[in-house]
Amino acid sequence: KRSVPPILFFDVVSLTEAKKFLTRGRRIIMPSRSTRIVTLLVSLSTMASAFAPKPSLSNSRSLETMAKESSVEEKLPIGVSRADLIQDSAKAFASFTLANVILTGNPDPASARGRATLEQAYDRYTPRILAGRDFFSKDLRNAIAGSDWKAIKAATSDPPKKTKADRVKPDGGVSERAAQAGGFSDARVITACELYAATFSDNSVSEKTKKMKVETEGLRTVVQGMNLAARQALGEEKAAGGLFGIGAKKPTEAELQQTVRKLYVEGGNYWNQYIFYANEGLPITLTKLPYL
Repeated sequence: KRSVPPILFFDVVSLTEAKKFLTRGRRIIMPSRSTRIVTLLVSLSTMASAFAPKPSLSNSRSLETMAKESSVEEKLPIGVSRADLIQDSAKAFASFTLANVILTGNPDPASARGRATLEQAYDRYTPRILAGRDFFSKDLRNAIAGSDWKAIKAATSDPPKKTKADRVKPDGGVSERAAQAGGFSDARVITACELYAATFSDNSVSEKTKKMKVETEGLRTVVQGMNLAARQALGEEKAAGGLFGIGAKKPTEAELQQTVRKLYVEGGNYWNQYIFYANEGLPITLTKLPYL
């Protein structure tokens, strides 16, 4: 009784000692053989765990982490494994992502710069783009229909270069020269389209920016071709061709009219394609740009 653990007490109790307990008015219940074996195993397991080294945080997971994992397993429904739970979570996340794309219309918001930067660029450049669209569909169209070469030239001409007289002006003559830019010139409209396209790229040029700049270069070619045809019609530009420009045939009025009208149709196609790329994936908080 002194050296043996209490749980093994029943294995060494003699019949005499048992009778003593009974004569003292106490009742002792002798366990069965199977109960004593189970009790012995539990006792040995308890003593072994008491002398076992404690787990190290560097070599094993913490008890808190193991407890959390065991609690997850305990809370799983009957017949559901951890793999099933992970698969169902992945499906739920995919469904949420698809719903976000449908609502926002933007599968990859990070394809552009920050939302605040995009909104600032939208407010800065789209007024010039929309003004260019209105000018293209009305003023420039009427000028081409009436073969008004002076109006076509003015509409597609950039502002004059800075002169010495501009240096003495308060703003260096910037505002005055900007007012002389044509309604559908490179400086007023095409540059705005190009800068707006660049806002959809960050550290590297995105595919959206590349597509928009392709249409921008097409518009620039159209503007340059119209301006050249207007100057040729006004006699300010000689016809190209021949040897060093000698012997080149000057285009007729009808040929110049046909050239400008063809360029106008090409410009409209470039414009609408640019607007298509610009509106693609645009956040719903921003108004989409209209087509021609």
